[in-house]
Amino acid sequence: MFDTIFSTLGSTTQNLKIFNPYGQKVLISSIKLAKAEASNFRLNINGVAANEVHDLEIAPFDSLYIFVEVTIDPSGQNLPLVVKDSILFETNLNQQDVDLVAWGQDFNLIKQQKLKSTTWTNKKPYLVYNYAFVDSNQTLIIEEGTKIYFHKDAGLYVKGRVVAKGTVQNPIIFQGDRLEDDYANVPDQWSQILLYSGSKNNEFSNVEIKNANIGLQVGNIEDEGFATVKLTNTKIQNMAYAGIFALKSEIVAENCLITNCGSFAVALLVGGTYEFTHSTIANYWGGFSSKARSTPSLLIQNFVSVKKDQPDYIGDLVKANFGNCIIAGNVFDENELLLNKKNDALFNYKFDRCILQVADTFKTSNEEHYLNILKGINPKFIDPYKKFNFELDTLSPAKDSGKVNIARLVPTDLKGRDRLIDKGPDLGAFERQEKIAK
Repeated sequence: MFDTIFSTLGSTTQNLKIFNPYGQKVLISSIKLAKAEASNFRLNINGVAANEVHDLEIAPFDSLYIFVEVTIDPSGQNLPLVVKDSILFETNLNQQDVDLVAWGQDFNLIKQQKLKSTTWTNKKPYLVYNYAFVDSNQTLIIEEGTKIYFHKDAGLYVKGRVVAKGTVQNPIIFQGDRLEDDYANVPDQWSQILLYSGSKNNEFSNVEIKNANIGLQVGNIEDEGFATVKLTNTKIQNMAYAGIFALKSEIVAENCLITNCGSFAVALLVGGTYEFTHSTIANYWGGFSSKARSTPSLLIQNFVSVKKDQPDYIGDLVKANFGNCIIAGNVFDENELLLNKKNDALFNYKFDRCILQVADTFKTSNEEHYLNILKGINPKFIDPYKKFNFELDTLSPAKDSGKVNIARLVPTDLKGRDRLIDKGPDLGAFERQEKIAK
């Protein structure tokens, strides 16, 4: 059985083993596809690329492999395609068979394209090869429920504007094009979404971005000006390098979940203006690399070093405000927050009623920067490692711990649940609502 694959593109290779359990050799008269050359499937039988072979001998207690691939023909409609065939075996006049089943999906191919203002609809998914580029003064609108898949190293690059508005029930998905279950949470399957400096008024609402190198890069050093984006109810998870990588830019983030990245969940560099409200920034990276993470979940600094023989790029941090947020992780020497400042450039930041997973020696007494901090405590997520579930456990210290005046700015959580109906708003992106026994 093959998981969903894209029409016209070949699948990954699956295999099955034919085993002789007897103490004497077995002669298989024929192995063949039932539909022969009309089949969508392709076989490699014991090292021979052919859909039919004859007179294969298997020694006692020995075996041979059959490798199977499939290509689905497009149907021209946004419906799953089911393709079936079977492998037929004839041994000593006995017939046996193995069923082959594959699901396919027709799609819109975007291959190395410069886009003029356009709308991507949810009628068919989009598959991006190499890149999709939104040029200056152009707008890409993405409808709710649209799925965008990226081939290896592909990305979405924006000098104009992107408006991606999903709904809680029908989010927009950005992910790699490997749809097998084994790849469901594997990072580095595609490159990134990049908003160049000068790209303004970008919006991502009820969007999931997963399994890339960088989830969302906001701004770049080479271009003048700054990029702006508003993130609402957005999940960015399982990135090889960083979830959000921002350079001298402007971000407003509400109800966002940024988790499990090889270096930083969020890196805010070369200054900028940032406002995070009811967001969970939690890096529990593990299982994808033998190299342990040695970087904080959240990095804030007003500079970046590009080359050793060149001066640093330095910018004013006008503000970096975090309200009712969770900053947590599992590695960085107990300090999942790192603040780096150079020279006399502005460096304004504030954490208001947040969980900060930092060491006891990390100073949070300066009320200009820290108010009502819960320091160095485990937020107690349900299962951040295996199921990537960052909702709160029933014993979480984040429960009912938020400030109401901050919660009123974002009255519903990432799943659309009211965070103002119980004892108090929970910290982070999720509101836990306990079931009341009748």
